[in-house]
Amino acid sequence: MLLGMSFALATTLAGPTRAFDINAGVTKESGPFDLFKFGFKAYKNGQKEEAVEAYKYAAEKGHTGSRWALANMYAYGDGVAQDDFAAFKIYSDIASQGVEPGSEDTGFFVNALLALANYYKRGIPGSPVKTDLSQARQLYFQVASTFGVAEAQFQLAQMMLAGEGGAANVQQAKKWLNQARKGGHPGAMAVFGNILFQEGQTTRGLAFMTAALDKCNPKDCGWMESLQEQAFSIANENDRRGAVALARDINLSSSD
Repeated sequence: MLLGMSFALATTLAGPTRAFDINAGVTKESGPFDLFKFGFKAYKNGQKEEAVEAYKYAAEKGHTGSRWALANMYAYGDGVAQDDFAAFKIYSDIASQGVEPGSEDTGFFVNALLALANYYKRGIPGSPVKTDLSQARQLYFQVASTFGVAEAQFQLAQMMLAGEGGAANVQQAKKWLNQARKGGHPGAMAVFGNILFQEGQTTRGLAFMTAALDKCNPKDCGWMESLQEQAFSIANENDRRGAVALARDINLSSSD
């Protein structure tokens, strides 16, 4: 919908810019990489207004990393007022340019696609960006299949399980979850284990759910614990013992 939108629209949203420190040896006429390095250093030093200014000038000169950094700052309200639509437009600009195989910009491109998928999944209130589950699913599929990113594989599987943006497909979802959990994604490991448990593979399924708890991020541990505890409560004692032992093996093998 907005993938061709000009980056210039996004750069106007931050308002007037401040002058660089005269001792820094960097001006708006400097090369894009020098501006990016200045912006990165300023950001690390907590000088986020200077970082935004440097990133903007570098972005206007075509520096993809600066565009990505600036989009993230808008997305998270980091040094600027949070503005998801501004972030969306910059991510869209990165995505519309594509990427050459082996390019050093591949990571920025992939992360921009993931960010766009997330925005399409939920929409941006008060903006032209509405929920578009089909577009979200397509973007997750692109990142999952072309770049093998575990988070995209997990999100794609979740949409396939729920029938969001397309037909439900449990078997395809299991395939993507299995790939994502092999890539170290705790959420994928938990959901994959739950499916196995529901299919009657009680010990193995419970083992994956248990193993996931040792790897989960704090913000995700709650739902994984609920999933595991529910399964644990209805499993028999032999399955519980076997699952705990197998979970240790799973985590040991994944740490090799």
